[in-house]
Amino acid sequence: MRVTFPRLPDHQRAYALVERDDGVVYRLEGGTAGSRLPHDIMHLVVERELGIRDGIWGGIAAGAVFDSMRYVSGRRPPHAEMRSARLLRGSRREGLRAELLADLVSSAAALDRMTPDTIRQLADVKLSVLPETDVDPAVIAAAARALQVEAARWARLRVGEELCYEWPGR
Repeated sequence: MRVTFPRLPDHQRAYALVERDDGVVYRLEGGTAGSRLPHDIMHLVVERELGIRDGIWGGIAAGAVFDSMRYVSGRRPPHAEMRSARLLRGSRREGLRAELLADLVSSAAALDRMTPDTIRQLADVKLSVLPETDVDPAVIAAAARALQVEAARWARLRVGEELCYEWPGR
């Protein structure tokens, strides 16, 4: 699956084009455009770096269609709506886990100094609703560094340029 994020003028409604492997293309509506890394890129990078295949992007690749997605083109597979509904119903816990881990990595990326202790402290707070989730501070730090790199790439984009990602990462 290829996901393209165009850099739009500040304050416009941001979006991404999602070209699934089955040939169907969706427009995923995002937040407000600007120089800050879009939330959906943050999720994609974190899920890729942590190997989360049952999160938001894995769900989209498998056929889930969120309310923020609009059909653009391609032939939708038979029973696509039923498949999407089943995937969305069955992945609530995984989606929450992916959201919390993305928040953890994003918070770690914002630290002045990432140490194993500070990452563990962040994890205790950010993942408190999922106490059975164990994290390796080194893995979180590596994902946070990858997120910093993508944030810098995004900040350097001019209006009209774009970042493209393959899911899963190749």
